Amino acid sequence: MKRELDYFTIEGAFGGNQEWFTNVVMNIGGCGAATACDSCIYFARRPDMRQLYPFDRDGLTVKDYKRFSQIMKPYIRPRAGGVKKPQWYVDGLSRYISDVNAREGCDIKLQMDILPGDRPYTEAAEKIRQQIDAGYPVPYLMLRHKNQKFKDFIWHWFLVVGYEEKEDGLEIVTATYGEAARISLRELWDTGHEEKGGLILYK
Repeated sequence: MKRELDYFTIEGAFGGNQEWFTNVVMNIGGCGAATACDSCIYFARRPDMRQLYPFDRDGLTVKDYKRFSQIMKPYIRPRAGGVKKPQWYVDGLSRYISDVNAREGCDIKLQMDILPGDRPYTEAAEKIRQQIDAGYPVPYLMLRHKNQKFKDFIWHWFLVVGYEEKEDGLEIVTATYGEAARISLRELWDTGHEEKGGLILYK
């Protein structure tokens, strides 16, 4: 089985790109805020969540994305060591949604659970299937990894936006740095380190 979300593009890029940020702190450590921005843009295309993105949803631009990232920055603040706990992401994005509801007079009910990175691969694969099948992107935090082929994903937040069932397990489609990549979830999940990240499950 193969499923991919109807993901968005910004001036030809597959989703947003942290490397667009001109603010030095955001350019280096803004992946958590960028993942939240991308999630909000994705959900804002739904009629009941359009207030999550304060700019033109039908004409996404790099300029507006940079402006949005600065709005998100106080909620999911880059810090020493990065946004290295999934709960920090949940707390920050929840505050942003609460403020949007108060300011816009709306009632966006997007909530989040956490699947810690120390849970079994089979559980992570099943949760990703469920989320993508339900139309939800999956924020993924990876901290350390024993395999240097994943160096671009080390200490990094990104989104899972699709999957395909393979003989050796689930292959996921990721969105980060304005590009899509296909990765073995089994390999990615087995970091070989005690300090782990995890998944955010929207509901």
